[in-house]
Amino acid sequence: MLTYKQRFIRFMVENEVLLFGDFTLKSGRKAPYFINAGKYRTGTQIAALGEYYAECFLEHKVDAKTLVGPAYKGIPLAVATAVALAKNHGIDVGFCFDRKEVKDHGEGGMFVGAQLEKGDNVCIIEDVMTSGKALREILPKIRGEADVNVAAMIISVDRQEKGTGEKSAVQEAYDEFGVRVYSIVTMEDIIAAIEEGVIAGKEHLAAMKAYRAQYGAE
Repeated sequence: MLTYKQRFIRFMVENEVLLFGDFTLKSGRKAPYFINAGKYRTGTQIAALGEYYAECFLEHKVDAKTLVGPAYKGIPLAVATAVALAKNHGIDVGFCFDRKEVKDHGEGGMFVGAQLEKGDNVCIIEDVMTSGKALREILPKIRGEADVNVAAMIISVDRQEKGTGEKSAVQEAYDEFGVRVYSIVTMEDIIAAIEEGVIAGKEHLAAMKAYRAQYGAE
């Protein structure tokens, strides 16, 4: 029986989100794989995604009253995760997301959805983390709204790649902000899934391991 991580890796491949081949990344690195989250675009896909995020939330025993989905990609992810937690696990959490510009009429404010209040535990829901830019942008907005505790951030894939130094963006997020970032799967999980026959792609293993040896962070 497959674990939820293995099912998620297969789900990414089936939806052409996880691709293997020769790709030039935004960083300029030549990679043997590519993750295109833009391929998630249907109700069935977002419902399934919410379930995988909810599984990760539960696996790491995240204690959060509210899920924050940074605009724009994080919005449907936070909503889908909240729905999955309520529907499948009986856990009712709030969700909210930031506006790109502060609304100066109506209810006003920087956030839409559940109100952030002093002392609340919140969890940020995002798709991937490459440089940590999204976290750096959303944290001041969250803390400007209320003195909350950011209990965790959940992403779909941890590429486990070095950033500007020897550490990955996930490691840097904890060092710089004290925010623990959990991922549904890591690059090591994907390599293991190929080795174990969960997904096809054994012809790409050598290139993936060489890339990991060159750019991987521990």
